[in-house]
Amino acid sequence: MKGRIRRLFTWKKMLGAFFTLCLLGIGSFIALYMMVSIPEGNALAQTQSNVYKYSDGSLLARKGTVNREIVDLSKVPKEVQHTFVAAENKTFYTDNGIDLKGMARGLYNTARGRGTQGGSTITQQYVKNYYLDQDQTVTRKLKELVISLKVDREKSKDDILAGYINTSYYGRGAYGIQAAAQAYYRVDAEKLSVQQGAYLAALLQAPSQYDWAVAGPIGKKLVQERWNYVLNNMVKQGWLDKSRRDAMKFPVPKAPKAASGLEGQKGYLVELANTQLENQLMKQQNITRSEAEALVVDQGWTITLNIDPKKQAKLEAAVKSQLTSKLDGKKRKVDKNVQAGAVSVDPRTGKILAMYGGVDYYKHYTDNATRADYQPASTFKPIILAAALDQDAKTQDGKDINANTIYDGTSGRAVKGSDIAFSPPNEDDANYGNITVQTAMNKSVNSVFAQMGVDVGMKNVLKAADDLGLDTEGLQAVPAMTLGSMGASPLEMASVYATFDNHGQKVTPTILASAEKTGRKVDLPDPIGEQVISREAADQVTSVLTGVVDDGTAKVSVAQNPLRKGQQVAGKTGTSDNNKSAWFTGYTPDLVTSVGLFGEDAKTHNQVSLTGATGLIPGTGRINGGGYPAQIWAAYTFGVTKKAKFDLNTELGAAVQTTVSPTPSSTPSETPSETPSSTPTKSATPSQTPSQTPSSTPTTSSTPTSSAPSTPQQSPTGGTTNNPLDPGSGG
Repeated sequence: MKGRIRRLFTWKKMLGAFFTLCLLGIGSFIALYMMVSIPEGNALAQTQSNVYKYSDGSLLARKGTVNREIVDLSKVPKEVQHTFVAAENKTFYTDNGIDLKGMARGLYNTARGRGTQGGSTITQQYVKNYYLDQDQTVTRKLKELVISLKVDREKSKDDILAGYINTSYYGRGAYGIQAAAQAYYRVDAEKLSVQQGAYLAALLQAPSQYDWAVAGPIGKKLVQERWNYVLNNMVKQGWLDKSRRDAMKFPVPKAPKAASGLEGQKGYLVELANTQLENQLMKQQNITRSEAEALVVDQGWTITLNIDPKKQAKLEAAVKSQLTSKLDGKKRKVDKNVQAGAVSVDPRTGKILAMYGGVDYYKHYTDNATRADYQPASTFKPIILAAALDQDAKTQDGKDINANTIYDGTSGRAVKGSDIAFSPPNEDDANYGNITVQTAMNKSVNSVFAQMGVDVGMKNVLKAADDLGLDTEGLQAVPAMTLGSMGASPLEMASVYATFDNHGQKVTPTILASAEKTGRKVDLPDPIGEQVISREAADQVTSVLTGVVDDGTAKVSVAQNPLRKGQQVAGKTGTSDNNKSAWFTGYTPDLVTSVGLFGEDAKTHNQVSLTGATGLIPGTGRINGGGYPAQIWAAYTFGVTKKAKFDLNTELGAAVQTTVSPTPSSTPSETPSETPSSTPTKSATPSQTPSQTPSSTPTTSSTPTSSAPSTPQQSPTGGTTNNPLDPGSGG
């Protein structure tokens, strides 16, 4: 047997077989080279309109106007030309148009269904953009190889480079360098500086992720790294003097102008739909963001959204009636700085039923519903409780943590058990003494939840936040996180609270109902995922959060709202440090909606205070989560939901256990979070007079400490009131 194998696989036969395969490969390639010719350019022909529909099939928008203007390479400064070569293909001027190693890697991965994952020269990218398409198939890759060789032989390097920069997609609906120069810097291509050119060259790797106007912290970091990479490569290639390069500063692009046909909320809805479709294509085909955008933007898709047109109209009307109609920028400068965002989700299906991204896509390009640069403040506290309940965590003295656990609510009390010193103040430095977790949630007591976070373990809290739906990349598990000091979007907070509402089963909100193109339908992921916290933990959080509505900071705007017709409601208010953001994220059994208000300077876009907006809030004029955000939530929710009760698997919390309400003279007080600090021991500045100390708790009544007023005094927003514009502190 062994002898037969030796005779069958002699070295001569194996060598002969190898050479035969090589000859066959060479012959096949020669035949392919002879058969495949350079086709007519089809970039313009490929550009089509995308059609977007509401969930009922009615037309939302049609988007497909091509923003492209071809410019001669002579109109592009030489240094700007070099930025693209430095970014994508340093050997462009000397290579033969292909990267054999990259092509082999790309062919192998494409054949195995892993996407491209290979290097491409500028010539190859130009061929793909102009002569072929973005399909990830072996046939297309082989054609790209042959055509690239022929194009490199028949065209000059300048012609190829001009074709590349004129056909590439740069984001903001801009095709080609001229449109991109106008979209990002309001100049013609011939006026671009080398710094600006380097940014545009960097953009090609991931246009939407790297667009400075909408990029998150990670995206901004990545594009700056890419920008530096481009300029450093230019120095290495001898195209840029090092002293000039060292003096260069990152050229922040100008604010974008919205494309036509996307007025009102349409632009925000379309952009989120595109982004989520791109995300799915990236996962399915393992392609880059840039490649996914090229497959989606203006490529003839019919995309149906989960947006319910009736609920969408109700949400827009609620924002107008409760907030924007009260703003007057001519009377008050601060009114120009108020931005609102909201997302409404079905917790059983994960469908985004309505969304508010801003006053108008033309007037405010950044989507307030998906932006994640403002602190969620006290709306983060339920995540800490969820982590405690799910982990069966105990206090420092070994007691189980639940709704009835007693904590010390003294303002500025040093957290015990932490390696990092942390002594967060309560709002207005109010002291609550010994209170239950339920009361601490109702009144949003910082000192209690800072201690609870350490008791649970900040790494466990961070993991719970990630599991529930927050993007925690780059965050450190430090006690300051308990104040909601990270960034979060209304979309993320809706995801977290929808998971609570869905009994701990993960909800990843989606705006996409379907996406089809020429008979091809994209498989979309199930928005409902695995169990990320136990049902008992999720249900107890829900039960506790009903107390915030019925006996806490949302009492006036939500619980006592005349539109409420018996619906059970759970939710949490939040107001960040310096009143830069105010939140209410709440839910009924069938609908979760997160509403955020953000202070953004109308000119610089820096974060600023909301205090004084509308001029209708007495006292300090502080905008709290229990004010306008909760009012918007109630005006919308109570108009679109049915009477329902939560199905809770718990015996703890306000929903199932009678809670002693504050006396009539007491106004619920919400706690703003503080700017992150490793040792924030200094109390927050009181906003007028201290909040009244609570007169009772659900189980244990305690005497206020000496720093709190011994008799009722005026609350920060004017004392007891039935005015929904002034519900007491709410953040």
